[in-house]
Amino acid sequence: MDVTETDLPGVGKKHEVNLGGGQQLVVVTHNTGTRELYLKEDEDADSEKLLELSDRMARMVGTILEGAYFQPVESSHVETMLSEGTLLEWYAVKSGSPLVGETLAGANVGQRTGVTVVAIQRDDDVISGPTSTVEIEAGDTVVVIGERDNCESFEKLLAGNL
Repeated sequence: MDVTETDLPGVGKKHEVNLGGGQQLVVVTHNTGTRELYLKEDEDADSEKLLELSDRMARMVGTILEGAYFQPVESSHVETMLSEGTLLEWYAVKSGSPLVGETLAGANVGQRTGVTVVAIQRDDDVISGPTSTVEIEAGDTVVVIGERDNCESFEKLLAGNL
């Protein structure tokens, strides 16, 4: 995927995303945080303004597009980078995982992997800041925060490879 970034002095930045077939999505991010989205049908065409979003709305739409709220395809985990090297990840617990039936304390997740479990989604319920006595169940989605290596260790532990 080709993305071109251009500084717009006094305005902000412009990102042009090649969508294929000659189409480009143009995102202008103003210094105020406002984003304007344009569609350019082909390289010779003028850009057509699609919409304008406030900073807050753009961030909300971004998390939706990223898949933080819903994954349209089955995925064992979702990854969001919070800062360089620090990730917030969602992992699906499969029925064959050795963690099924274990409490967070019993599985010793933090000591063994270095991640912190920040939430567990179970069906339509979310257990925020789960205590060490919470038991992991098949079908849960476990949300962890940690460095990339720690998250990879947790994924191995979840699969029974650690």
